[in-house]
Amino acid sequence: MTSPIKPASWSYAEAFVGEDEVLAAARSRAEEVGVAPIGPGGGAALQFLASVLEARAVVEIGTGTGVSGLWLLRGMRADGILTTVDIEAEHQRLAKQSFSEAGIASQRARTIPGAALDVLPRLTDGHYDLVFCDGDKTEYGAYLTEALRLLRPGGVVAFDNALWHDRVADPAQRDEETVAIRELGKQVAEDDDLVAVLLPVGDGLLAAKKVWTPEAGD
Repeated sequence: MTSPIKPASWSYAEAFVGEDEVLAAARSRAEEVGVAPIGPGGGAALQFLASVLEARAVVEIGTGTGVSGLWLLRGMRADGILTTVDIEAEHQRLAKQSFSEAGIASQRARTIPGAALDVLPRLTDGHYDLVFCDGDKTEYGAYLTEALRLLRPGGVVAFDNALWHDRVADPAQRDEETVAIRELGKQVAEDDDLVAVLLPVGDGLLAAKKVWTPEAGD
C-alpha cells in the first residue's frame, strides 16, 4: 500500500481545478447562511462525472446556495436541465442568484422547494443521468433507493460527505449520521448491480454506476 497522502498534496489536489469569482461568491453566501457546500475537489469531480456522462438530466438533493449546482451545470450538456431540491426556499433564492451570475439560463435549473423524500417520488423513473445527494445524512439510504429508481442504466449516483469528518472510518463513532453513512457505503459496495468508488476528495465522495441489465432495457 502507498503511504497516506500528505496535507500539502491533498490541498494541491483540492485546488487543482480552480474556482472562479462566481463560485467564490456562491461559497461566500453559503457561509453567511450556515450552509456547508461541497469542496472544490468534490465539485470538480461532479463536473467531471457530468461531463463524462454527457448528462442532460440531473437531480440534486440539497441546493444550498448553488455551489454544487454550478459545478454540475458546467459539466452537463448545453441543453441539460438540473432539478435541484432543498427544504429551504431562501437557500434556493440565493442559488438562483448564483446561477444568474454564471450566465446560466433560468430554464436550465429547476428548483423545487420541499423535503427530498416528498419530492423525489414525483420525479420520472429511469429519466436521469446523475443524482447527487447532499441532504440529510440520516436519509442517505432512502436517497439511494430513490436514485436507483430515477437513474437510467449507466447513470451515476453520488453522495457528498462519505467520510463524514473522518468519523466513518472510526468504528468507535456510533452517532446516527455516521452510522447511516457507514451503512450506505456497505450497501453500495455489496450491490452487484452497482460499480462503486469512494474518492477521498473534500469530505469524501461516494459514487456508483447503475449497471445495465437486460431487464432494464436499452
